[in-house]
Amino acid sequence: MEFRPGYIFQTNSFLKGENEKWKPIDRSLSTHLRYSFQLLPHTLAGQVYNSPYQGIGLGYYNFNEPKFLGNPIALYLFQGARIAKFNSRLSLNYEWNFGLSFGWKPYDFLENYYNVIIGSKTNAYLNVGVHLNWMLAPNVDLITGFTLSHFSNGNTNFPNAGLNTADVKIGLVYNFNPPDTRLSKPLFESPIPVFRRHISYDMLLFGSWRRKGVAYGDQQIASPDKYTVLGFNFNPMYNFGYRFRAGASLDGVYDGSANVYTEDYIVGTDQQFYRPSFSKQIALGVSGRIEYVMPYFTIGLGMGVNVLHRGGDFKALYQILSLKMEVTRNSFLHIGYSLNDFHDPNYLMLGIGYRFNNKAPNIHR
Repeated sequence: MEFRPGYIFQTNSFLKGENEKWKPIDRSLSTHLRYSFQLLPHTLAGQVYNSPYQGIGLGYYNFNEPKFLGNPIALYLFQGARIAKFNSRLSLNYEWNFGLSFGWKPYDFLENYYNVIIGSKTNAYLNVGVHLNWMLAPNVDLITGFTLSHFSNGNTNFPNAGLNTADVKIGLVYNFNPPDTRLSKPLFESPIPVFRRHISYDMLLFGSWRRKGVAYGDQQIASPDKYTVLGFNFNPMYNFGYRFRAGASLDGVYDGSANVYTEDYIVGTDQQFYRPSFSKQIALGVSGRIEYVMPYFTIGLGMGVNVLHRGGDFKALYQILSLKMEVTRNSFLHIGYSLNDFHDPNYLMLGIGYRFNNKAPNIHR
């Protein structure tokens, strides 16, 4: 179980005090109940990945503004591993969380017009952090650390400014392992197979939907429509070792919201939104990619530019954050998010992929 008191970053006027109480919304508190399993240190995967653990968590959030933000519940997957071991009882670990949060009070023109940051009742939840793991007893650990959290709907609804927090965390862990597996050194460790560097090829097909705010003068006007996004990535990746690979990607996308526009109008009349021709809503880009590989999950980062397009929304640099979840040795599910110019929300990337020429030794046992 963990407790995480936090600070809400003051990223817009609503959080800074432009709300019903005319006070900043800058504090959060969450409680988390989690269950995980850990690969033992003497196994092949435990040796290569520094005793990773992975599991599922449930968190309850309080932002001290239930009327306009709600008290959401987060359901998420998490994974972590050791960064450094100081002695037999103290280590420094990293961890990420990824899932969904439910129970938000979204923006409503009539009843919740102050809340200009959250547009959906359900939002994605992302969290990364580091912590110290203290072994208090053979079966009990104390954890203390620091995390960063992000909530948003991936541009599937409008508005989508999101909410970001910085948290300290303190928690207690009960380990069901027999005590001798934690404190005593195993009698033997399996030799790690030699990793032969090679190039693998990931083919990904993805799709999603998104809402769009269309620029009119100095403001954004929300389009009432939902737009389809479809695309593919082809990633040749050089595998440096068990945990790291890097390469490039050919990225194709059809974005039904790209270059949507609205014409001048008279105040009080219905707003008209227009779609351009198909050729202005497709693009082909090239990006650089790096990936950090762990048992069952791979975290990826990418940055690229569209090289074939007809301008407008496709002119920007784009960035990609992705999570690949292993289904079989070579197939995976993909959850990703694309940004433009490091700050403008773009679209979700929900897909399925396959890895060709995968020559990495299979050590997940």
